[in-house]
Amino acid sequence: MKNFRIVAVVAALVLVTAAFFLVRRSGGEKANEFRLAAVVRGDLSSTVSATGTMKAVTTVQVGTQVSGQVSAIYADFNDHVKKGQLLARIDATLAEQAVEDAQAGVARATAGLRQAQGDFERNKPLYDRKVITAEEFAGYQYKLSAAQADVRSASIGLERARRNLGYTQIYAPIDGVVVERNVDVGQTVAASFSAPQLFLIANDLSKMQILASVDESDIGQIHDGQPVSFTVQSYADRTFHGTVKQVRLQSTTAENVVNYTAVVEVDNPDGKLLPGMTATVDFETGSALQALLVPNSALRFTPSDEQMKAAGINVDSMKAARGQRQGRQAGAGGQGGAAGGQGGQGGAGAARGGQGQGGFGGGAGAAGGGPRRARGSGGRIWTVDATGKLAMHRVRTGLSDGKNTVVEGRDLKEGMQVVVGSNVATTATAGQATQNPLSGGGQQRGGGGGGRGPGF
Repeated sequence: MKNFRIVAVVAALVLVTAAFFLVRRSGGEKANEFRLAAVVRGDLSSTVSATGTMKAVTTVQVGTQVSGQVSAIYADFNDHVKKGQLLARIDATLAEQAVEDAQAGVARATAGLRQAQGDFERNKPLYDRKVITAEEFAGYQYKLSAAQADVRSASIGLERARRNLGYTQIYAPIDGVVVERNVDVGQTVAASFSAPQLFLIANDLSKMQILASVDESDIGQIHDGQPVSFTVQSYADRTFHGTVKQVRLQSTTAENVVNYTAVVEVDNPDGKLLPGMTATVDFETGSALQALLVPNSALRFTPSDEQMKAAGINVDSMKAARGQRQGRQAGAGGQGGAAGGQGGQGGAGAARGGQGQGGFGGGAGAAGGGPRRARGSGGRIWTVDATGKLAMHRVRTGLSDGKNTVVEGRDLKEGMQVVVGSNVATTATAGQATQNPLSGGGQQRGGGGGGRGPGF
């Protein structure tokens, strides 16, 4: 009898253990049906990306106003020069001959002036005594005036020749660094129609600027004083910082794309940044500090009808409520989408118009090369317990950097595991059947960027 009891107890323990592992295995398999990620707390910023070219703040092209052969060069690439320093000489033979010719012209005009002055002075008393007529005396007056004008003209010609002789010596107009040297000794330069560039001098390379080309859809988020971070290919592992100095009103159009130029001020104390470098610029349009962050895939995830039914969720009532919301959103935003029910991810009907409020779904902004979520838009995330049962949580979404999004929710906590995808192929819901999960259902631009989220 005693042995029978022992056997019965052992059998009961075996059955309980087997049942426990069976239930645990079933719950584990059900939990493994989903891919999970943790809610984390951290800093996040939204940005607008652009590319631009590094330039010195002040550059001066040094040219020549006279033609001739370059006879000497006194400055080379990267040389530091001072204002007034001699940079080059142009052969002055012709200029010197022009000065001598002008001097001869002045001497000739001066001799003519002396002769005309003498004739005038000799004939003035005769005219006063009525010996010569007024017509004859007027001729002497004219010759004197003409001789005086010839002297002035010859003097101006001499000054011009001397100035051109001075132009054969090329001086630095500012203090700076020689960035370009475009001539060599023996090269002939012609300044007949335009002044050829001999040197390019940058005033101060410790202060640089980036001329960044920003798309018209993003330029509204750029303003003076805005912080900027950027990288260059030469120092890919280093991030530089600057500030927006100016947003130029002049636009450029290339292949039907309108761009504006944003000027970014950059300090370059160590001289690492060089003129002509290509910079990849990120304009900070918003930031959140120590906020709760979830992957964007968690906000895009929508369970299938089967999964929601298994979790005890009334799919039909949820679809009806979703359709009503989309109808209200379409009417309020002037949208032309269907109000009846094909919500899926991002509220396809309401957001198809492109500019209204996206409700829970919102739209997908394209600022800075990644989706942006509108401040205060709604979304839903899903969690799963140890037995694999789904639970839905309503959240308010904020900034997004294209990978993570700031969220707020009453029952949302750091470390909570949220569903980012499903490992089991199931029948898609009505909203998922026709949409790319990355499309977000519609596009909306504005403020800190659009929003992407599941649209029930």
